[in-house]
Amino acid sequence: MNLPIITDLHFYAVAVPAVLMLGVSKSGFGAGFGSLAVPLMALAVTVPEAAAILMPVLLLMDLLGIAAFRRDFDRRLLWFLIPCGLVGTVIGALLFKALPAHTVAGIVGVFTLLFLAQRVLFPPRPSDPLPSKTAGAVLTTISGFTSFIAHAGGPPVTAYVVPLRLSPVAYTATMAYFFFVVNLSKWVPYAWLGLLDWRNMATSLVLLPIAPLGVWVGIRIARRIDPAWFYRFVYLGMLLTGLKLTWDGFIA
Repeated sequence: MNLPIITDLHFYAVAVPAVLMLGVSKSGFGAGFGSLAVPLMALAVTVPEAAAILMPVLLLMDLLGIAAFRRDFDRRLLWFLIPCGLVGTVIGALLFKALPAHTVAGIVGVFTLLFLAQRVLFPPRPSDPLPSKTAGAVLTTISGFTSFIAHAGGPPVTAYVVPLRLSPVAYTATMAYFFFVVNLSKWVPYAWLGLLDWRNMATSLVLLPIAPLGVWVGIRIARRIDPAWFYRFVYLGMLLTGLKLTWDGFIA
């Protein structure tokens, strides 16, 4: 049986860079860039199609990420983040057909830019209090929701975790495990919504070999980069993500 795949070269011109950015962000380096993957691919296909095509790619990247950082994650933080993220995915599944993906993208973009502005205008000091658990629960639930809708869960949870001042490796490992669980939880709802069809899955298989390259590059950098520069790249990724998502949601 010949599997039906997307053959449009325009699609691959945007999909290949999107998968590479997603892989680098999965390693923690350039965190935030991964949220650009769906908006970038949406230049050639619909947002739901882009999200579905990326599901097997995300699974492979998540497995590579947790294998590389299997001893470095913050266990206590994960026990707090994961339940909130799963609540968000349930909300996303229930509202997926009722809420336009571009509206969700715009909301995520605005909140990302607001957080970034707060960090730049009022830089954190060692004496600053850590963010509250209530704020963390809200932001992580939003992360699960936006992850389900458009694989754009990075900025909300980053807004909570970055102020905790983890080391780059601990940050990367904790995010890798968190999104492994969140992304795994999306498979059944995506199938229920009819998004995991043969065309999308066959196209994903074509893109799958690119995934390890992005993860490998990001992991090598994340283990060697100075923490100050690491978080500068996190903020740069959030800036580009916020601008792109806000544009897609409210301007384009």
